[in-house]
Amino acid sequence: MNSRLSDADLAARIAEGAGQILLGVRHGDLMGGRLLGDVGDRMAQAWIATILARHRPHDAVLSEEADDVGDRATADRVWIIDPLDGTREFASGTADWAVHVALTEGGVVTAAAVSLPATGEVFRTDTVETTSGPLTRRLATSRWGGSYETSWVSSRLHLQMVPIGSAGAKAMAVVRGDADAYVHAGGQYEWDNAAPVGVALAAGLHCSRLDGSEIVYNNPHPYMPDFVICRTEIADDMLVALGQIW
Repeated sequence: MNSRLSDADLAARIAEGAGQILLGVRHGDLMGGRLLGDVGDRMAQAWIATILARHRPHDAVLSEEADDVGDRATADRVWIIDPLDGTREFASGTADWAVHVALTEGGVVTAAAVSLPATGEVFRTDTVETTSGPLTRRLATSRWGGSYETSWVSSRLHLQMVPIGSAGAKAMAVVRGDADAYVHAGGQYEWDNAAPVGVALAAGLHCSRLDGSEIVYNNPHPYMPDFVICRTEIADDMLVALGQIW
């Protein structure tokens, strides 16, 4: 079945639907801890895989929770999926976890959605508003402590470090205007940031590797060691600061 939904519509419906499944898994406090996270990962992955196979059967898929679908080396259209970004946050009962759904074409995100199910928010590339308003002077960082890079730019740009859970939640804090930047240098995989970067670019934010180079997806080894998402007003200063240590 080839869906008549646009890619952006499909990405958003998948992100929202998987989020509803995950909320159901967490319902009633019937499970907890690692078991809750494992069940959530598996159920969201199974549902997403079924929907993509039904609606985009000829596209390749890269997901954190499953083997590749199709030949990514020869496919132009590749969906990059994280069924549950922030498993630890999900299992512990906090709100800052996400579902990531991105379509890449030629290594570039062309449609994406990030769902924050616990807060009922879905950010999508075709409807997200341009991030605007006064700068907050806040930098989204890990709950487990800032890295050397985040501490450096925090000091140099006078940004207050604010701990937030999952990668998607951090990125959407910048999209929403609750923070000015999200800097990551500790290593991730493409599914951790493809959808957040796609949405952030659609919102008019600066997104790049820490050396300022373009972010390219669907690499043979999908490791993404570093990136920055920030307001364009501070992008030049951000890259200069990072260039001093990177």
